[in-house]
Amino acid sequence: MKIHLDSGQAFRVTKEVVLQAGLRTGLTLTGDQVRDLLDRDALERIYDRVLHFLSYRPRSESEVRHYLARKRTPPEILQSIVERLKREGLIDDDAFARFWVENRCTFSPRGQRLLRQELRLKGLASSVIEENLPQDDEESAYAAAAKRARALAQADWETFCRKLLPFLQRRGFAYDTAKGAVARLWKESRQPS
Repeated sequence: MKIHLDSGQAFRVTKEVVLQAGLRTGLTLTGDQVRDLLDRDALERIYDRVLHFLSYRPRSESEVRHYLARKRTPPEILQSIVERLKREGLIDDDAFARFWVENRCTFSPRGQRLLRQELRLKGLASSVIEENLPQDDEESAYAAAAKRARALAQADWETFCRKLLPFLQRRGFAYDTAKGAVARLWKESRQPS
């Protein structure tokens, strides 16, 4: 909304700021009040940008902090926005970790090692990471390799292992876990349907 002053100056602020300040026609504003309105408006605009950033997918607190830092947000405003987002439940590292692990396990199965690394890169605490990692790496390894194993149905044991073991290890599965999944898939592929 546009605010006109008696001096002929005008400036714009968001509707939220107008409502928060209780502005109405004919109200007299001091210089300090005008500066306060402009500061509140800057805060609201940055907050709106962060909401847009969060609209694509959930984010960790660290990702939001990095985003705001890249936008050259002053530290006191950055802290204020992060606290507000936490209060409103819009950033929650524990919920983010659950989302990330669930998404990865569903669409692109990965081992605990790779998931742990991804979550660390997202800035999550080790305790949050450990409590949200999947417990059954064997099933994840099996699911990750099943499609590739079907393409190798005609391969011999050596080729089957040479292709699948490194594939699973690149996805963060431990050697023993990958070996177990490959053996299970080999056995299943050799049984008559």
